Amino acid sequence: MSEQPIGVVGAGTMGQGIAQVLAASGFEVKLYDVADEQLGRATAAIDKGLGKLVAKEKLSDADKSAAMGRLDTTTALDALRECEVIIEAAPEQPALKEKLFRDLSRLTHDAILASNTSSLSLTRLAGVCERPERVVGMHFFNPVPVLKLVEVIRAEQTSDATVARIEALAEALGKTAVPVGDSPGFAVNRLLVPMINEAAFLVQEGAATPEAIDEAMKLGAAHPMGPLALADLIGLDVCLSIMEVLQEGFGDPKYRPCPLLRRMVDAGYLGRKSGRGFHVYE
Repeated sequence: MSEQPIGVVGAGTMGQGIAQVLAASGFEVKLYDVADEQLGRATAAIDKGLGKLVAKEKLSDADKSAAMGRLDTTTALDALRECEVIIEAAPEQPALKEKLFRDLSRLTHDAILASNTSSLSLTRLAGVCERPERVVGMHFFNPVPVLKLVEVIRAEQTSDATVARIEALAEALGKTAVPVGDSPGFAVNRLLVPMINEAAFLVQEGAATPEAIDEAMKLGAAHPMGPLALADLIGLDVCLSIMEVLQEGFGDPKYRPCPLLRRMVDAGYLGRKSGRGFHVYE
């Protein structure tokens, strides 16, 4: 592995988790966000996350201090110029991601640009870059420090060397890389989010309560978490966005977002992060 730092763009939930795992695995990390306030929250969240590992005796106090010492935050995109790999974890907004990739491509000639997008086209993102062969999907799952999967998505332009480098990075982080083609929703979300959407239809139709649906899927399908509790964890706005990507990408009515899901997002009932979704959180 290179001694060059790894860049992370976006200090939200996913960016925090990715930065934490990188720092804990021995990598120097440059975490970028447009807002100092968000970077402060992210640093506190990473410190808390590492503290939980110390409490569980999975990490020593010295290792925690060393990991925090490897974390550098910045509001200047130019600070990522020397990064070997940059992992983008910005909101799922195509125009925003395309601008970031265009800017990063001009800023760094040799860096691999990896997107944590959960559903958007990597081929389209690569198309705005000066070196599209160095663009790839690196889709982590929430919570990043816990879940082992990383979907590695090859755009039409992605080189074998880029894929190999990202698979090696995933392995160095203790993750399992699973190769997936560049299709809307990739593999997990193409299967998972329509199930969540169908669960929302069940609630809308009065066929079952969220509690009943979640209990049934845990007991009947051996799911560790029910689909609507999982939707609340993911964020209902994210689920809606993925359904819209699937509907647009495939043009198939089976991907029509549930009207209840859309109304809940409009009402600001986004799940755990807002305190209310299909379930209520204190």
